[in-house]
Amino acid sequence: MQSLLDPAVLFFALGAFAGLVRSNLEMPAAISKFLSIYLLTALGLKGGFALAASGFTASVASSLGLAVLLAVVVPLAGYALLRRVLSGFNAAAVAATYGSVSAVTFVTATQYLESQSISYGGYMAAAMALMESPAILLAVMLANALRQRQAVPAAHAAPVLAVSASGAVALAGPGGLGAADPTPAGKGGPALSVGKILRESFTDGTQLLLLGAMLIGLITRDAGKAAMQPFSGDLFKGMLCLFLLDMGLSAARNLPAVRKQSPWLLAYAVWGPLVHASVAVGLAWLAQVPAGDAVLLMVLAASASYIAVPAVVRYAIPEADPSLYVSLSLGVTFPLNILLGIPLYTQVVLQLWGG
Repeated sequence: MQSLLDPAVLFFALGAFAGLVRSNLEMPAAISKFLSIYLLTALGLKGGFALAASGFTASVASSLGLAVLLAVVVPLAGYALLRRVLSGFNAAAVAATYGSVSAVTFVTATQYLESQSISYGGYMAAAMALMESPAILLAVMLANALRQRQAVPAAHAAPVLAVSASGAVALAGPGGLGAADPTPAGKGGPALSVGKILRESFTDGTQLLLLGAMLIGLITRDAGKAAMQPFSGDLFKGMLCLFLLDMGLSAARNLPAVRKQSPWLLAYAVWGPLVHASVAVGLAWLAQVPAGDAVLLMVLAASASYIAVPAVVRYAIPEADPSLYVSLSLGVTFPLNILLGIPLYTQVVLQLWGG
């Protein structure tokens, strides 16, 4: 109950209430963007300062290695399960959403750990950055494989005779002159290479800012930490509260789309993150990573992207329904993690680690 009295959580609840009662409370888009930039910059700096203090130890390597493993296992397992209730393209999109991570959920978790005096590695910001792209890559590859399988029957269809305006007779259809693209117009996704996806992932503004700020923190070390303390330390909590107020508004306004979803998908949006977190804590316990890092691994595994992945998937997998994966991640999983998940994961780790 004490966790629900945290100012950041209460501001999220205030935003959700305002959205539910249809208040005209609104965060200007420019302010929302500024808050996102601030949080990512401050988080990256904190991670760089922490990594400079600890160095690249075996514990750091274990935490980052587990993060990459989870970023591969979660979307593949999710796709295998979701394929039973969704089309292949929708299953790939939802699996990518839940296989990737939510930066805001992660930032909220770090603030919660600090309020509970639980130490964690600032390098976990690098884990978050590493976990964002694998799910996108896997989803695009799965979608391309689906398109190829769909194209095979069309390629073997019997050709038909077509008469041109000049009276010439030619084969039309698959394999003939004027063969049509087997993918319907407006439905096929672009053929994206792995190299292009990787480049776009690591040059994406969110990734670039986070990793760049971390590098700056790593280079400037203690002197940089002292100089940036008012920016990355003192202001952080207040800025997070304002951003969560805006996220509460967004989550509430997304509820009508949530109500339209299948009960099976709603169950996945609730239980899927809990299963992912359970896998993460099991791996963390086996690897004996520090307790704070274990909590953050659970949070990252349980979170779902509602910004980065939808932006890429809408372009790369246009066959998928955006209202499906956005409504589940933002309308169900995000508030579940903010209000209940983070304190639950923390208590589980403290019990297992004997904290």
